[in-house]
Amino acid sequence: MSKITLKCAAAAAAIVAGLGFAQAQAETVRFWYHFDNPENPMSGLVQKFEKQNPDITIEADNVPWNSYYDNLYTAIIGGNAPDAAMVKLFAQPRLVEMGALEPIGDRIDAWDGKKELLDNLLKLNAGPDDTQYYLPIQYVVLYLYYRADLFKEAGLEPPKTCEEFREDAKKLTKAPDRYGFGFRGGKGGWDQWGSFVLSRGAKLEPGGLTTPEAIKANQWLVDMFQTDKSIPPSAPNDGFQEIIGAFKSGKTAMTIHHIGSSNDLVAALGDKVSAVPVPKCDGNAWTSYGDESLALFSASENKDAAWKWMTFLAEPENNIEFVKATGQMPVTKTGSEQYDGHPKRFVEATVNSLPFAHVLPQTSATADFVNTEWQTAMQQALTGQITAEAMMEKLQGLFTE
Repeated sequence: MSKITLKCAAAAAAIVAGLGFAQAQAETVRFWYHFDNPENPMSGLVQKFEKQNPDITIEADNVPWNSYYDNLYTAIIGGNAPDAAMVKLFAQPRLVEMGALEPIGDRIDAWDGKKELLDNLLKLNAGPDDTQYYLPIQYVVLYLYYRADLFKEAGLEPPKTCEEFREDAKKLTKAPDRYGFGFRGGKGGWDQWGSFVLSRGAKLEPGGLTTPEAIKANQWLVDMFQTDKSIPPSAPNDGFQEIIGAFKSGKTAMTIHHIGSSNDLVAALGDKVSAVPVPKCDGNAWTSYGDESLALFSASENKDAAWKWMTFLAEPENNIEFVKATGQMPVTKTGSEQYDGHPKRFVEATVNSLPFAHVLPQTSATADFVNTEWQTAMQQALTGQITAEAMMEKLQGLFTE
């Protein structure tokens, strides 16, 4: 073999060896998420990230929502947790108790993208002792939908206070054909209730639901149904489909939900539907925050690479692409200004509501309140089986020392 051939062979071997070393150094980030939308942008985001970061490979698994947390908890216990995953606040206490989450407060503080995050998001997502475990990735906030056509017809402006809200509801009621407010008295309606009761000082804590102010606030809402009759008779059993259907048909002039309903309502009503933040009660506003974040898992052997992927998804342009699959809101200031996934008036109603958005305490008592107890007590109070005060006393039993 000639010297030239030997040199070429040696060079080729060196190249192959170098490639092998590079492959050995490449890191793989296992990422779990859940998208129901068949138009899934994740593959495009992965390709973009890997092009920018050729030393990192992303394995993104779309895990079905119905079994998402069962699979996640099982994977953690079995020592097979992903490096990072989409997570919700209700899961945070259990994940912290399991020791599964990596604190990321220092990483967030050192991240250039922190200044882009919308105000209040990190506070809303804070864990025990204000430790930051979650990086916000998308969100929704409840606001007031109103029928602009019916308001114009009645010569009314959308309400800014609860007093205006109640009077508007009375004026817009033309029973039995139309009612002022579509209240969700069935499952899931606690967040509507919260805008009128928690805003006035009621709290899910020992003694927090049976103060005179809390009882008076609950009575105020029950009176809208029983005395004003500005809430449909079906309200005790109405869930999401019922309140949205009634709003579309003109059976109700106002209801409360988030931006996830806006495109459907615009498709049905066009400019006849608009939105504003929920009204202030006694000078205070309260609305419910719906979350989705990213978590870094403590068992990960590729934490830096996983964090790079997490922050990539939270950058304005990428975050807009991410939320297109879910219909929720981007978490950045620039992204909110550029986002065209929903008409601007609903984006603005959401962003303007974020400063007074809240989450409920992350406890087992809260889970019972949300899933079963509030609905039962609310239905009994609306139908007169118990008083508004007895409803609050019943719910207070969940929140004791």
